[in-house]
Amino acid sequence: QDLLRRRVVQLNESFLKAVDSEDYSGKYRGVFPIKVNQLREVVEEILDAGEPYGFGLEAGSKPELLIALALLEANGPLLICNGYKDDEFIELALMGRKLGKQTIIVIEQVSEVDAIIRTARRMGVVPHIGIRVKLTATGEGKWAESTGENAKFGLTASEIMVAVDKLRRARMTDALRLVHFHIGSQVPNIATIKKAVVEAARYYCELSKMGFPMGLLDVGGGLGIDYDGSRSAFESSMNYSMEVYARDVVASIKQVCEASGVAHPDIVSESGRALVAPHSILIFEAVDRIARDGNAGAPPRGKSHPVIRELEAILKNKRKFDPLERYHDAKEKKEEAHSRFTLGYLSLEQRAYVDRLFWQICRDLRAKLANLHDVPDELARLDSMLAEQYVCNFSVFQSLLDHWALDQLFPIAPIHRLNERPTIQATLADITCDSDGKVDDFIDLEDVRRTLSLHPLKKDEPYYIGAFMVGAYQDIMGDLHNLFGRVNEAHVFLEDDEEDGFYLEETLEGYSVERILGMIQYNAEDLCRMLKRQVDRATRADSVKPREGVAMVDLYERLIRGKTYLIPHRSKKKPESRKAKPSLKRKSVRRTRG
Repeated sequence: QDLLRRRVVQLNESFLKAVDSEDYSGKYRGVFPIKVNQLREVVEEILDAGEPYGFGLEAGSKPELLIALALLEANGPLLICNGYKDDEFIELALMGRKLGKQTIIVIEQVSEVDAIIRTARRMGVVPHIGIRVKLTATGEGKWAESTGENAKFGLTASEIMVAVDKLRRARMTDALRLVHFHIGSQVPNIATIKKAVVEAARYYCELSKMGFPMGLLDVGGGLGIDYDGSRSAFESSMNYSMEVYARDVVASIKQVCEASGVAHPDIVSESGRALVAPHSILIFEAVDRIARDGNAGAPPRGKSHPVIRELEAILKNKRKFDPLERYHDAKEKKEEAHSRFTLGYLSLEQRAYVDRLFWQICRDLRAKLANLHDVPDELARLDSMLAEQYVCNFSVFQSLLDHWALDQLFPIAPIHRLNERPTIQATLADITCDSDGKVDDFIDLEDVRRTLSLHPLKKDEPYYIGAFMVGAYQDIMGDLHNLFGRVNEAHVFLEDDEEDGFYLEETLEGYSVERILGMIQYNAEDLCRMLKRQVDRATRADSVKPREGVAMVDLYERLIRGKTYLIPHRSKKKPESRKAKPSLKRKSVRRTRG
């Protein structure tokens, strides 16, 4: 939670400094787009931290608008209304105007103009309107296709002329106050942002010179997060800081406005990812591992097959051939063995030995090439081929949806045993019954790694891994694939007076099976009754003993009210002797913020 406050303050202070250093006459009036993370604790924390700066909200749907109207006070910060709108949405936004809120309805489609005029007249309120422009400039990175002339939202130059003509004919020229654009999410290159800001500022100046009051230029989102730490224009990074972003936005708008003889507008931004991504960490346990075959071991009994003898020769004669030739020969013999097995000319025992020989050869090759820089592409892939899979107690589709859907990279690392060198190269597999439930792309400096360095699992000891910067979109967009629900949640605050330097303000239980089933129209009580009837029939038929039947029903009822995730088995440790047992010290937890 402290990270949320820090990011809100940093964004506002960056713009305040930019306004001051550029001698800019307008103000900065930021808003948080609720869609990025709608959780109440997040939105309220942002508003609390942003109150000294007049930091507002952006809503893109009726539910989000209902939230914003309740949280924002009259004569307070901006409330920007984006997205598709029906009459109810418009009426709700105009109700905010009647209550004295700084509500601005942004026109995304020309058809919305007539609906706003009609509803405003019926309610007897003067609307404040913005126009979202469809820029020629396109974004960069994963969301580049959502921008430019084929973007889903926004008005072209011709459509803008139609919209403003409608406002003139309705005698609502005083209503137009804002120009808005969006260049996409996570824009890695500052040059792309500057180009878009300049084009949008030209639209603003033209509308201002046409006699509309204007006053606000909304630069939308796009402010990035440096997920990989490279500070580059790579799609998982950004080649600018928050301070540079603010300074370039302010300077670009000032330059265009002064060249056009137009007063500097107040600047609005809708930075969501940049504010909330760093505040959330997903912590999960590796509960099992899937490894490649071990050493070749002893050969099968009986007469050795020629293909086996050839693979054994490749394994033993390590210096006879160069590494790439050894790999090609081993791969060829492995494929030959698999064909012979399919045709019935190789036994299962022999097939298994062939596989072990092949993977032993691959391990030898990888070890030999470990310190070389110029490695052939085929051999460079040995790391990922030989990687283990760590089975982890989470769902990619619930907690890291963007990794599956968009190949989004998140920083991932073990969170303990950090004084030990990790010796295992692995990928991560979740516990869903879906082959896409995996993480096999990891952050590297300006590149992507196929494996993650981890420690060997120890028996009866938990091994925890953290996925960082998951606070944007993941919380709210996760789905219920395989009916895995929300995970447990802890809200942590830093506090110097605490023994450990922090305290837990609040913990929230993850979803129970009963709650998940209710979301898909199953009633837990009905299911329990149905199961009990089946157990009763089995008991009467003497296929189940009465005591067993009671235990079955108890188990079913307990698990239906339990959590959706695994509970790892651990052997119970023998209790220590009373003399050796250390005294336990309970720590009181302060629930006030420092």
